[in-house]
Formats: sequence, C-alpha cells, structure tokens
Amino acid sequence: MAERPRVGVTGNHRRWSPSWWSTRCALRLVGAQAERISVAHAPSGRPLSALIIGGGDDIAPEHYGGDIEAMVRSDPERDTLEMRWIEQALEEGIPLLGICRGAQLINVVLGGNLHQDIRPMRVHTYNRPGLLPTKQVRVDAESRLAQVCAKARLRVNSLHHQAIRKPGDGLQVVAWDLDNLVQAVESSDGRPILGVQWHPEYLFYLPSQLALFRWLTRSAS
Repeated sequence: MAERPRVGVTGNHRRWSPSWWSTRCALRLVGAQAERISVAHAPSGRPLSALIIGGGDDIAPEHYGGDIEAMVRSDPERDTLEMRWIEQALEEGIPLLGICRGAQLINVVLGGNLHQDIRPMRVHTYNRPGLLPTKQVRVDAESRLAQVCAKARLRVNSLHHQAIRKPGDGLQVVAWDLDNLVQAVESSDGRPILGVQWHPEYLFYLPSQLALFRWLTRSAS
C-alpha cells in the first residue's frame, strides 16, 4: 500500500488549535497525512510532499515596509520559522498552499507587500469576522484557482484585516472581493503555488474548498 503524501502544516503552537485540527481533517479526507510544524512542534525530518502555511497573527511590518509604529499582534519567532520554510519549499519546488496570513507571507517572501489594515477601505464587502461563507469572491475564470474550485464565483469566510497589495515576483492576482481587494494569488510561471485570503480548512464541507487540499495533494504526487 502506497504511503500517503506527507504535508507540512505551519501555524500557531497552542495545544488547542482549531485551524490545525481542521486542516488535518481536510488533508485526511483527500488522502494525505498532516505533519504539524510550529515554534513548539519540531518537524520529524521525514521528507514533505507539500506545505501549507496557515493563518494567524499579523506579519511583522518590517518584513514588507509597513508602519513599524502601528499596533500589531505579531509573532516574530513564527515569522522567521515560516519564512524559512517558504524559502525552502520554493528552492525545492514543493507545492505550496497559503491560507490567509500564509498567502500574505508567501507574497512577502517573494517581494510583494501588504495593506496593513483594510478596514477603512471597506465599502461593499460584508467583512464581519466569521467562519461561515458570507463573503463574495470573484475568480479569474482562466486561472488555476477557477479550475481547481470549478467555479468563478465563491462564497468564503473572512477572518482578516490585512491583504495583499502588490503581488510578489512570479505571482499573479486571481480573485477579488466586492471592494476589489485581493483574495487569492497563484504562480504566473506554472509553479504549484496557491494563496487564498480565506480559511478553506473551516469550509472543507464545501466541494470547492476541499478541492484546494485535493489539488495540493495531487500536485505533491
């Protein structure tokens, strides 16, 4: 029996981490095995087939030219750990899925920057934080993301107040909300990289969202 693809999942180090457990469940449903990686969870050393950079605290503004005087809830130790993992995955061609903060951090590592606080920019988008799919997202119909999700219109959840501003090298924007703020990026050169601003791990009961984890697993094989 073939061994299931091993997918590294970064995130916070708390014992009770709903994101980790939900991601682990989603990966199991698509035939993959999750390995937790955090500042308190050392990797096993076994080869990884793919990598998920999870959501969480804000990225420290010094990494993308943001306002370092602004009040932010950051985790410098986690920033350093995850940036190192992203760089390694890029060097080795390991498939990458960025979730919320993870999408932003992949973008920053590739030279892009962020809107530090999008709340004053909101006009049309319902953006009250929540796990249910209440936010509308428009997807480029020609994108890999549209092919993966089999949809050009999505309903997603929203737990963020930052967003990608300028895409990094080799990334292109492929989804927007009603205020035209970036909701997803993917590689423009064929590399297996997707980043979404929402949290598909809490929506894996929707076929379009479980498909993101299935894409990652199939890209790994």
